[in-house]
Amino acid sequence: MAEDEHGGELRTANSSDREVSSGTLVEPAEPLENPGLPAHHHKVTDTDSAKEKNTARVITLLFWISLASTIFAVLAYFIWPIDREDITSVRWNNMFVGLGIAFGMLSIGFGAVAWSKYLMKDEEMAEARHKTGGSPATKKRVAEIFKQADEESGFSRRKLLRNSLITSVLALPLPGIVMLRDFYNANNPKPVELMHETLWDTGVRLVRDPTGTPIKASEVTIGSAFHVIPDGLLEVEHGMLNEKAKAVVLLMRLPEESLNEAEDRKDWSYHGIVAYSKVCTHVGCPVALYEQQTHHLLCPCHQSQFDVTDHCRVIFGPAGRPLPQLPITVDSEGYLVAQSDFHEPVGPTFWERRHDYNV
Repeated sequence: MAEDEHGGELRTANSSDREVSSGTLVEPAEPLENPGLPAHHHKVTDTDSAKEKNTARVITLLFWISLASTIFAVLAYFIWPIDREDITSVRWNNMFVGLGIAFGMLSIGFGAVAWSKYLMKDEEMAEARHKTGGSPATKKRVAEIFKQADEESGFSRRKLLRNSLITSVLALPLPGIVMLRDFYNANNPKPVELMHETLWDTGVRLVRDPTGTPIKASEVTIGSAFHVIPDGLLEVEHGMLNEKAKAVVLLMRLPEESLNEAEDRKDWSYHGIVAYSKVCTHVGCPVALYEQQTHHLLCPCHQSQFDVTDHCRVIFGPAGRPLPQLPITVDSEGYLVAQSDFHEPVGPTFWERRHDYNV
């Protein structure tokens, strides 16, 4: 036997303590046997018809509970309505409507899981792989499988169980459909017109936000900017914030020679003093940043920029149209007042709004 350089013995591929040579695959002496499927364990409902019937009754009851909970959610929307004068009414409305919807969904979920776990057959089976295809034999076999599944689930046979499930599922969307009513203001006979009307009107004074102090034209110096609301807004009892969201204005004074005014709008300003809606025409953010050197207004949300010297034309960003201008003048005491309401709708430019704004 050969020795290595250190005096150890070298074993050859033919030595008795080695069955195969290096570099060859070692295959097991015997292949693994197919263990087959485990023994099927029958459920209690498979062997006891009385317990099967009781289980079906409990599941049917769950579906009826779901239906009752859904109906309760619909009724709760009207029994506990949201009162604009009482903020706590929102809690009661949301709680009861939410509980009804939650129990409606949970009962269907528990019932469906229990049906599949306790009443449907669960015998294991194995199929040999075969080529896919739409031959008549395959279609026939698919139909047989569906028929077998129907028989094992009892969907056609258990009519009361099936009908209670279908009824509860069909009723489940009702609370959501009923609450779509909130998208329409039932207290306002003309919601479309309301979107295009603000508290500005002929002779309404421009006052500071939030003090309500009237503004004289002599107080507005070149380069200054005032956050303005219409006089009387602070006395509004109902919907003051909504009215303010539409009527807020930014007041600025520019050198008269820097204004590039259209002929039909030359009388909308007063000696270089202009007023524009503070609501961005992109998504309604407040346009509150004024750069007096460039006379640009910036919306901080999405960086839309408007050129005050050119009727607040959009010069950058996603805004779709200029800021609406409020026509202004002065009264007999020198206070700034509005000539009229805005001549176009304020706020975001929705795709359905007409571009001529003659709404």
